[in-house]
Amino acid sequence: MTTQTLSTNLLSPFNLGDLTLKNRVVMAPMTRARAGEERIPNALMAEYYAQRATVGLIITEATVISTQAIGWQNSPGIYSDEQAEGWKQVVDAVHAKETPIFLQLWHCGRASHSSFHENNQLPDAPSAIKLNGEYIHTPIGKQPYETPHALETSEVALVVEDYRRAAERAKDAGFDGVEIHGANGYLIDEFLQSKTNHRTDQYGGSLENRYRFLKEITEAIATVFPAHRIGVRLSPNGVYNDMGSPDYRETFSYVAQQLNAYGLAYLHLLDGLGFGFHELGEPMTLAEFRKVFTGVLVGNCGYTQETAEAAIKDGSADLIAFGRPLISNPDLVERFAHGWSLNPPPDVSIWYSFSQEGYTDFPTYRESQVIQA
Repeated sequence: MTTQTLSTNLLSPFNLGDLTLKNRVVMAPMTRARAGEERIPNALMAEYYAQRATVGLIITEATVISTQAIGWQNSPGIYSDEQAEGWKQVVDAVHAKETPIFLQLWHCGRASHSSFHENNQLPDAPSAIKLNGEYIHTPIGKQPYETPHALETSEVALVVEDYRRAAERAKDAGFDGVEIHGANGYLIDEFLQSKTNHRTDQYGGSLENRYRFLKEITEAIATVFPAHRIGVRLSPNGVYNDMGSPDYRETFSYVAQQLNAYGLAYLHLLDGLGFGFHELGEPMTLAEFRKVFTGVLVGNCGYTQETAEAAIKDGSADLIAFGRPLISNPDLVERFAHGWSLNPPPDVSIWYSFSQEGYTDFPTYRESQVIQA
């Protein structure tokens, strides 16, 4: 086993507000579907996150804030005391490795199906515009997408309150902060984008109105966590979940500029094109966001060690979030530090095996050398 210790920007410590990160590698939020039908985090999940706690910061998989927010089988929740209690063991396992952990708050919006919800309620959305996609995996098998229920003006405040309550439970569970999932075609992204928001009330039309939902959520959560413990994730270039609006550049520049006023922990951007690019114009870059957001920027999607180093060196990003490489390389930071090769990418068919397979059974580099010996 050869070892070459590399001096890098990526592996240097970083002060994220009042949190000290041991390096600039962030574990990106990735839905892994191991929480069971009750959506209660468990010991297997605690082991998974603890295995990867050599990163500077962990952002958990997307976690639904209410029963109506559900749109994925076996994803975890944060809307009951039992779920918050389940998350405590995950938080404790990560904190034992001296790593901070943020919970990502999620509402699937129209990217859902009535079979997930109480009384078979239709998915919620800003407008009654059906997602243009083949099908969605549901508790009753593959189903076509449905035309969602357009939230009444009076109902929007109830969803904002769901976010606030979820943040309270996250705080009770010991999380260091939360990330607001405003990306990838889920509810907040649907409000932000003109393609999916055709409202005529104070939550639709102008940029200011389309941003209002995220604004109210951010301010509600800021009554629970200080702003420097709140992150926001956006996907300005994404086509995932049938997204992409002609005014994307104007929209996301405005949103970032507005968020800049809060002193957030960070703005987390899917600036890579791994989820597909809408091709409505040139992709937005971290450099563009630097012009309107003076806080911490986290780059994400498709980064390698080399491109991550370059982004930090040239000042485009402060932190880089890695997703898929951390699935099959629990010791990714150590591999980066020593120039060790990565495990092969995992078989997609076992990403959601609902068991240890494809989850906690990937060997570290040192373990693989012992196996080969």
